[in-house]
Amino acid sequence: MSSPQRDPRRLDATGDRTRDRTLDVTLVDLASPTEERNPASAELDTLDARGMVDVILGEEATVAAAVQAQASSIAALVEVCVQSIAAGGTVHYLGAGTSGRLAVLDAVELAPTFNADASMVTAHLAGGDGAFVTAVEGAEDSAEAGAQLVREQCRAGDVVIGLAASGRTPFVGGALEEAGRAGLPTALISANPQASLASLADHPILVDVGPEVVTGSTRMKAGTAQKLTLNALSTATMVRLGTTFGNLMIDVRPTNAKLVARTVRMLVQASGADPQHAAEVLEAAGGSVRVALVALLAGAGPEAAREVLADHPRDPRRVGDPAGIRSAVAALGAMG
Repeated sequence: MSSPQRDPRRLDATGDRTRDRTLDVTLVDLASPTEERNPASAELDTLDARGMVDVILGEEATVAAAVQAQASSIAALVEVCVQSIAAGGTVHYLGAGTSGRLAVLDAVELAPTFNADASMVTAHLAGGDGAFVTAVEGAEDSAEAGAQLVREQCRAGDVVIGLAASGRTPFVGGALEEAGRAGLPTALISANPQASLASLADHPILVDVGPEVVTGSTRMKAGTAQKLTLNALSTATMVRLGTTFGNLMIDVRPTNAKLVARTVRMLVQASGADPQHAAEVLEAAGGSVRVALVALLAGAGPEAAREVLADHPRDPRRVGDPAGIRSAVAALGAMG
């Protein structure tokens, strides 16, 4: 008796008509600590809400130390990124799923904080921008898509940083391999100490976070590790490029009332000036935080501050004063 033919437009379990799909059971090597079962959460579903939260946060608390263990590798990559951006190059993040979304988040938030733009740091998500809010099936499995992205988007002097919790994502692998062929500096940020793609990276940053609370759910500890790594990498890079004075964001874009107030407060914190006076100097400086800050610190007028700043631009090679603020103030003081 022949088997009944299945309707390729059959109703699925939700009542929607879907095209018949043949399940691809090709086994993928998932060897990674994040794919192992975590003894601490083996009975997770038997706990009450407080018990679950305690287990989850207890595991998350171990991630910072794992990232700290990679501090030297992260610092080495910072220097590569600084050199690239200072020379007019771009740092490219590439990833899929959670890793790619975290990359996008880090890149876009550099704009309001450090007045950076996509020519400095940009992110590419497997499946395109739409994959940020809706999963794109199979996007991460195309090594050619990653390679093509590098061919079309990257140029000499750029840096290519792949993010892959598993350390094996084909999209990231294709990008790293193509970047290597083009002679571009490469890095891999992964939560797998044995990442198969590590050999394609000049700077492998392999954070050992151990098993996830929910087995294989790399949006958890692995995602936290990637976020911490990117925070350290991009922030240190931007500071080395001269976008802060101490820990104050002197290149922040005052695009709303909160940021305008923060700018004035920052000038007060840096100089000890009266808030009203700081606001008046900022206005006289045409809204330039750098000019206003030098004027306040040196007790000079905005025009004099602007002129001396032109002789002391941002320069990551100026150790101890990449922003040029201290050098400008000293120059004004020497003028008497």
